[in-house]
Amino acid sequence: MYHQTFDGADAAQIIAEEGQQPRVHSSDALCCGTFGELLQGQLPVGSVPQDPHFLVTMPIALFARAHFMPIAGTRSVTVYPPHKVKAKRLAENLVIALGASGGILLLQSELPEGKGLASSSADLVATARSIACCFKRRVRTSLIEKLMSEIEPSDGVMYPGVVAYRQRACSLLSFLGQMPPLAIVGIDEGGTIETVDYDQRRGEISASHRAEYQELLDRARIAIPRGDTATIGRIATASARLHQERAPKEHLYSMLEASEATGALGVIVAHSGTMIGILLDRMADEFPRKLRSVLAHVSPFDNSPKIYLTMTGCR
Repeated sequence: MYHQTFDGADAAQIIAEEGQQPRVHSSDALCCGTFGELLQGQLPVGSVPQDPHFLVTMPIALFARAHFMPIAGTRSVTVYPPHKVKAKRLAENLVIALGASGGILLLQSELPEGKGLASSSADLVATARSIACCFKRRVRTSLIEKLMSEIEPSDGVMYPGVVAYRQRACSLLSFLGQMPPLAIVGIDEGGTIETVDYDQRRGEISASHRAEYQELLDRARIAIPRGDTATIGRIATASARLHQERAPKEHLYSMLEASEATGALGVIVAHSGTMIGILLDRMADEFPRKLRSVLAHVSPFDNSPKIYLTMTGCR
């Protein structure tokens, strides 16, 4: 668990230090992360309006939680932990848009930062949901996306299930359905990657690769609603291979060998992060045996691999 928690005593101490009294009602809200992306690349020029950069989410059962406590008479937001400056910016912009008061925002997360698991996006979405719930206001997803687009490229974790999403424009391409029950044995290659820095560094890709990404997206539109785990694994692997030219993963080929040796579905990467994983079908008869085998195969690369579970929704 990579998070900082606040219990009731912590919150009371924070309020006392601020010297202010919050209003009585406050609200918790959650948002899940995503293990990298099932697919990420660029579509052919002219195939979609505006920017052709896109991704397909892989929702996992790890969450960011936000707890907002409004304080009458202020529009500023104090956030804890203090380094969560993106969430602070979104919170202050949202309370202004709603004509509401500021307050104190407490964040905790199971998602490690800078690894490609959508930790920032999950923080921002959970923050917006908490504020909306606190003031009993219905906030349109389009407003959340607008505020997020002013901060950084974002994953599509504000939507339930699997989506194709334009991360730069912060807009939905299409809803693809629910991911079948999968397990991901993930390893961390170390370090951190800042989303904005990565997005500014990456360039354009060839027309032939754009066509490949379009084909992979078309296949995902069919495979995900059908629960076709074999095709989902092949799509993830193809995207990982295509991305290797642009942001190499040190252990990609070793993980591909381990996936093949264990009869796994394939390999998935955090395209703008440090994580790489092997996909397994949790409903398969041989899942326990395959899981043990994959763990044994990846242990030379990471002596503490972690198991991530996909989920069927992201609320």
